[in-house]
Amino acid sequence: MPTPAGLDERTYRDEIQSLSREALECLQLEKLNTLLAQIVPANRFYQKKLGDLKALESLEQLKHIPFTNKSELLSEGLFANNLTWPVDQYVRFHRTSGTTGKPLAVLDTADDWIWWMNVWQYVLDAAEVHSSDRAFLAFSFGPFIGFWSAHDAIVARGAMSIPGGGLSTRARLDLIKDSRPTVLLCTPTYALRLAEVAAANDIDLRASSVTRIIVAGEPGGSIPSIRTRIEKAWDAKLIDHAGASEIGPWGFGDANQTGLHICEAEFIAEVIDPESGNAIQPGETGELVLTCLGRPGSPLLRYRTGDRVLPTNADGSNFVLLKGGVLGRADDMIVIRGVNVFPSAVEEILRTFEDVIEYRITAFKNGAMDGLTIEVEDQTENTGRIKDAIEVGLGLRVQVILAEANSLPRFEAKGRRFIDNR
Repeated sequence: MPTPAGLDERTYRDEIQSLSREALECLQLEKLNTLLAQIVPANRFYQKKLGDLKALESLEQLKHIPFTNKSELLSEGLFANNLTWPVDQYVRFHRTSGTTGKPLAVLDTADDWIWWMNVWQYVLDAAEVHSSDRAFLAFSFGPFIGFWSAHDAIVARGAMSIPGGGLSTRARLDLIKDSRPTVLLCTPTYALRLAEVAAANDIDLRASSVTRIIVAGEPGGSIPSIRTRIEKAWDAKLIDHAGASEIGPWGFGDANQTGLHICEAEFIAEVIDPESGNAIQPGETGELVLTCLGRPGSPLLRYRTGDRVLPTNADGSNFVLLKGGVLGRADDMIVIRGVNVFPSAVEEILRTFEDVIEYRITAFKNGAMDGLTIEVEDQTENTGRIKDAIEVGLGLRVQVILAEANSLPRFEAKGRRFIDNR
């Protein structure tokens, strides 16, 4: 939808966030019906799901459309199953990381990519990025969409994008020092990794030019212990962000750093019980389901993201707020001796200890009993305090093992610190 005459783009985005729920849902319904008119005649994937449906009279009717699961998008060929047009009409190729299965190749038309850039502006608004800023992108190149979408959105905003792909961590730190960026973009894991390497090389990140850090790709940006640790290391403000290759850049941090706003100008959100598929009750956590209102070349209706979230009242924006951001994957929960455990909850406790540099969680089976082992690189070598904190925080006894310094894996993108050996 074009910006109304007389309004600049930032003002228009702010006004959409101030709409009443009724007005916002009217806008969503209009966009959804426009999308349906585009895709129903041409998209075989959704023709099978929607039948003769051409338009909705209310958003309540959306609940009668079947969910879309990631497994349905996987095809025997290279590209995702939900493409609307012939492949030669697409200009962008990206691929998921494959952390939850086979990598999924997703495509965008030129118009789809413009939509990506427009939605990304909500993230850059939250980080107060201006044309005078310089943004350092600490990502590798390749098919990962996060780098490319962030780079193009920053350029579209008129700011400078400084690519850090293809460099070692130390080389990236040197380039940050020389190029003097004001904004850093990376995963929470890599923000901490940069701080670790900086400390090992007597580099004071608090004296760097970076004043804001936009993180995405994994839980952490809205978890207080992780956010505090990153902000303290860099002396910079952390802004959380969430998105996915298959659905788009759907979330941006709220002003009070308590969670993620869903960009409801471009997405319809539902939160469901992952077992029953029914809507959750207020105050409950559930799985996030998103309907994308743009991107007709690769549309997704009622897409089960697999993200575990807690919706709550918004603050500073009328877009729904997810308290704590993405809390983890809905299928990540493990049951250890009757206790429900999410790896992100363990990390939240571990990150409160400044002397814990890296960790790894392993679930194992001992006869009929499940157990949990946590390996930590701890500069104090006092694992007892960590064991006690986890027992108090989670109500679960675990084995905490001291690992040798620099013996555990390091990650430049999403951290993979949980191993299930059961």
